[in-house]
Parts: sequence; structure tokens; C-alpha cells
Amino acid sequence: MTAPKVHNPGFLALVNSAKGRIQEIDIGEYQRLRAAGEEHVLIDTREDSEWAAGHAAGAIHLGKGIIERDIEARVPRKDAKLVLYCGGGYRSALAADALRQMGYSNAISLDGGWRLYQESGLPLEK
Repeated sequence: MTAPKVHNPGFLALVNSAKGRIQEIDIGEYQRLRAAGEEHVLIDTREDSEWAAGHAAGAIHLGKGIIERDIEARVPRKDAKLVLYCGGGYRSALAADALRQMGYSNAISLDGGWRLYQESGLPLEK
């Protein structure tokens, strides 16, 4: 597992602004959501190479660069519960904010992202 990345101040300001407008859950909340059988779509917003190296079992891949373009074809219901993750929760926060602006009322960013998902014991795929 890799250490968290060091991010530039402008990027962090953008992410923090987005986080003020979106829902966010931690890995424990996500585990409870799964255990309760709550219907949701798990979306990996990482780059293609990150997805190919491993991802959450059952996730769909809509990278940050294409999610806005392709989401309506993959998940047409604007009220669907979407749980987005990336490496640590920053890109997924930006993607959740964009989806919110597109009318998706239940887009949620997974804080800690793939880094914490791997530690959680939840199923993985390659």
C-alpha cells in the first residue's frame, strides 16, 4: 500500500470547497451500508491503470476524466445511491460534486478511498 499523496494548495482548496457541498462517508459507514444490504452503485473514479491494478469487487469504473460524460448511460436514475471512491477521497469528492450539479441527489464520496478500502477486508478484484 502507498502512503497518502502530498497535494498542492490550489487542489486542496478546490477539494475542500467540493466537500462542503457533498455527502461523504468513511469506510466504517460504507461497511455498515453494505452489511445492511442498502442498494447502491459503487463507482471507482481512479485512472485506468489504477483500476487495472486492483479495485473493489462489484465496482464499476468511471474515471474522473469521463464520469460526467458517461454516468447518465451507466446510471440513468438521478436518485440512485452512488458511492464514489478514488485513491484517498479527493478526486471522488470532486466527481461527487460534479454529479450533484448534474442532478444526482445521492452521490457520496468515500473518504479515505481505495487506501482504506484495501485495509478494510472488503472483497477485491483484479
